[in-house]
Amino acid sequence: MDLSRVAWWPLALLSSSLAAFVLIFSGRYGPHRDELYFVTAGQHLAWGYVDQPAFTPLVARLVSTLFGDALVAWRFPSALAAGAVVLLTGLIARRLGGDRSAQLLAGSAMAVSAFLLIVGHMLSTATFDLLFWTLISFLVVRQLQGADPRGWLLVGLVTGIALHNKTLIAALIAALLLGLLAVGPRSVLRSGWLWAGAGIAALVWLPNLAWQASNGWPQLSLARAIADGSSGSSQPWWLFLPMQLVLISPVLVAMWVPGLVRMWRAVELRPVRCFAVAYVVLAVVFLVTGGKPYYLAGLFPVLLAAGAPLVVDWLRRRSDARAWVSGGLGLSLLFNAVLMLPVLPVRVLADTPVVDINYDAGETVGWPAFADTVAGVFAGVSRAEQIRTVVVTENYGQAGAIDRYGPERGLSKAYSGHNAYFDWGPPPDTAGPVVVIGFDEDFLRTVFADVSPAATIDNGVGVNNDEQGTPVWIARDPRGPWAAIWPSFRRLG
Repeated sequence: MDLSRVAWWPLALLSSSLAAFVLIFSGRYGPHRDELYFVTAGQHLAWGYVDQPAFTPLVARLVSTLFGDALVAWRFPSALAAGAVVLLTGLIARRLGGDRSAQLLAGSAMAVSAFLLIVGHMLSTATFDLLFWTLISFLVVRQLQGADPRGWLLVGLVTGIALHNKTLIAALIAALLLGLLAVGPRSVLRSGWLWAGAGIAALVWLPNLAWQASNGWPQLSLARAIADGSSGSSQPWWLFLPMQLVLISPVLVAMWVPGLVRMWRAVELRPVRCFAVAYVVLAVVFLVTGGKPYYLAGLFPVLLAAGAPLVVDWLRRRSDARAWVSGGLGLSLLFNAVLMLPVLPVRVLADTPVVDINYDAGETVGWPAFADTVAGVFAGVSRAEQIRTVVVTENYGQAGAIDRYGPERGLSKAYSGHNAYFDWGPPPDTAGPVVVIGFDEDFLRTVFADVSPAATIDNGVGVNNDEQGTPVWIARDPRGPWAAIWPSFRRLG
């Protein structure tokens, strides 16, 4: 296939504009519960955690060490990653037969997508996972189109690094291998360079694998918990396929669906047909196993890249339709930005459907007020007891908020049984009163002899997020040493 010139300057301008756009809004509202957790996890660096590998906590450690608690700085790497996804989408479009116009259209479609906007303005594993899926897709497409076979070594290296962010990337690799077996080109599987690349990936991944093995493979337990709906962003199984239509934009279904069909049918794309198989296989696997709808988002850059040349050819035949395409991209950006970015004033957020549609928006609201409430309960404890008072939370978001906002309010570090916080240990046996956030009263009375209500969390703006209305308790007299009762606080999800 003859390749067009790369539209370097337009793509560079587009990707940098997208990065700047999401960064402009990054300082509004507040940190997400996951970001608070990642920053704390970064202070406990390890080769793995019960819910994730080490890449994102390491990034959080670096930015928090360099820039402190500046939220925009926390989110700067994610903005760069989002811009890189836009650039790579354009480069994939070129590999799939797109000229400069198609490259720019594919990049623009990705830039206005709902999923990229939401992950591009938050520090999250999903942000870097999308980047790795897109980068690996670009590298694999290049190899399947006849690049130097030694390039498989780079594919292996990038895959190994990606596995230190989320093990979900292994599903992409497995699905692509299955696609190669099903539709070819099978000759690739006989390349020693490909299997050498696989060896590099395994070697780079080995430290996390060893950590998982030595800790009883906790991520398998977590995967089962997520499949059962324990995550706040989980969706009912019947929404999995409809959500594929809105992860990018309903308007852009007219680009990525034809792109999927083209990858299956076009003679010139036969070497990369395995991507069409991979999408279908992963859709079925994630649907059956209870995966989240966004797990498939990493393949949308390829599908948009495959569909962009079709749209450009159509526009050249129907110049009167250019306004419709431009309008569709503009409306997608406007609609997705309002829903996925902290655009609206926080005081009006509760009066809009944003939080109902975008769960993560609600989880960035109210953490300072949350810490104020806990500090008020702490202040109500006698001065003699305050030095021994500890805070125990039901989930890692609450604990992360106390670790972030608590010290300036006189609170010590938080303890929680949720995910990796459990492994960081229980309160000391010398602890006195316990400010407990969340939990059912019946449960608390099984581990404490004295439990009394102390406050209720109110974010002050009426946003119905996970913490709104959460009870805060004062508990005393644990029914045994903390080492004995701590396992009852453990929760994966």
